[in-house]
Amino acid sequence: MEPHTITVARALELPALRRGLPEVMAAADRLHRPVRWVHAGEVPNIADLLKGGELLLTTGLGLGGRPAEQRAFVRRLAERDIAALVVELGSRLPALPAAVVDTARSCGLPLVQLHRQVPFVAVTEEIHTELVNEHYALLRRAEDVHRRCTEVLLGGGGVPEVLRLFADFTGNP
Repeated sequence: MEPHTITVARALELPALRRGLPEVMAAADRLHRPVRWVHAGEVPNIADLLKGGELLLTTGLGLGGRPAEQRAFVRRLAERDIAALVVELGSRLPALPAAVVDTARSCGLPLVQLHRQVPFVAVTEEIHTELVNEHYALLRRAEDVHRRCTEVLLGGGGVPEVLRLFADFTGNP
C-alpha cells in the first residue's frame, strides 16, 4: 500500500506557509514531490546536513553573494534530492537572485519564495504534525489488518481469506 504523503503542494496549502504568500518560482511541475521532513537553516554548506526529501526553509543567508556561489548552493541541494527550497524574502534578501532561480529551474528543484515573514517553527510544527498523523493512521490500519488476519486464521480460514484481507488493505488485487 502506498502511504499518503505530504507533498510540496500540500505543504504550500497549510496555513503557516499560506500566510507567507508563497510563489513558486521554479519546477512547478514537481510539486508532487513528497516531503519527508522540514529543516530550517542559514549556512552555506546546509546540503551536507540533509538526507533528501526535506523541505528547506531559509532566509537566504547561506546563498552566497556571488552568482557562482548561489548556483553551487542550489546545485548541491538538488543533488541531495531535497523536496523543495523555500526562501523567505525580506530586508536581507528583497528578491531571489537570478542565479538561484535559473539553477533551480535547470535542476528541476522546486523553488518557492515567501513574500511575507512566517515563523519557521510554525511551519515545521504544522508539517511535522501532518507527517506524524499520517504515520499513526497507517500504523492503526496495519494493526487492524493484523487483528483481522488473526481472527480469520483462528476461525479456521486459510490463505485465500488472508490474501483477500491484504488485497483490501493494499487496494491491489
